[in-house]
Amino acid sequence: MSSSHDDERRVRRITRPRRKRTRPKSKTIAPRRLTREEIRVQQELRDFDYQKPRSRSDCRHGLRPCPFVSCKYHLYLDVKESGAIKINFPDLDVWELEETCALDVAERGGVTLEEVGEIMNLTRERIRQIEVHGLIKLQMHEESGLLEEYLD
Repeated sequence: MSSSHDDERRVRRITRPRRKRTRPKSKTIAPRRLTREEIRVQQELRDFDYQKPRSRSDCRHGLRPCPFVSCKYHLYLDVKESGAIKINFPDLDVWELEETCALDVAERGGVTLEEVGEIMNLTRERIRQIEVHGLIKLQMHEESGLLEEYLD
């Protein structure tokens, strides 16, 4: 076969220039990488007594930025099942975030993939993948009838 024939058979790939990240990538800290001082502080914080909101109605009109970074809806950090801590905005402190609660963003509605990506420090493509995965899960539950109790 000739090389010109091979060139014709190749599929052309259209590439767009990659956009530069506007923020530093999130940082994950494995539990085994914590220093002794960090472990000591973590143990002290577990014993700290404070009133964390138990429901959305408890926090809807609370302080913003939300001081409860341990809440699963807080956007500053995520705690993985393995115990790893993912800091979504390593270049910012909690009080510097424009949005700190995912539930506030969801209530407001009308947010584009780009805006969600900015809020969560993820790429637009990753947000799209998460959306598709969630829609597939909803379809599976819809087919099994598990969601019927939530309908009006």
